[in-house]
Amino acid sequence: MGSRRDAILEALENLTADELKKFKLKLLSVPIREGYGRIPRGALLPMDPLDLTDKLVSFYLESYGTELTVTVLRDMGMQELAEQLYKASGSAPAGTQPPQMAANLAAHFVDQHRAALIHRVTDINGVLDALHGVVLSEEQYQAVCAEPTNPAKMRKLFSFTPAWNLDCKNRLLQALRETQPYLVADLEQS
Repeated sequence: MGSRRDAILEALENLTADELKKFKLKLLSVPIREGYGRIPRGALLPMDPLDLTDKLVSFYLESYGTELTVTVLRDMGMQELAEQLYKASGSAPAGTQPPQMAANLAAHFVDQHRAALIHRVTDINGVLDALHGVVLSEEQYQAVCAEPTNPAKMRKLFSFTPAWNLDCKNRLLQALRETQPYLVADLEQS
């Protein structure tokens, strides 16, 4: 076995049964680099750590398989295990990241454009409706709606984002794309 394959296996073996299940589910939804396919759900869910490691390496090769595993672990909030995998994989000197991984870990669109979104979103109600019950609880939804102006509503909405994972931020971005397509396009070009 290669060192990266061993490192992936070791990381996956350190997960509890529930964490391994969560890892597999997140693997089904994490953005995949262009040119790669997804491991089919039916094949993925029953796998143990050894089979999952083999499947990750056969689908994504050792380099991208390691990067993807680190990304999913970080998305799960398992920063320490992700860092251990990264260092153990021997893919770069400690403290550095390959350009692709650095890009994956860069600030999300909604974080990068927070100030512009606060001041420029005009249809906040459409965004809130899309997030209600999925990302926002009833209490959070009501708290945002209670604010008097659109910028105040956006600030209140952003007050919840530190607790969000990547999927929540992606849902916000999708809601913005549906309700404010020209604004999102403008910000993506800036």
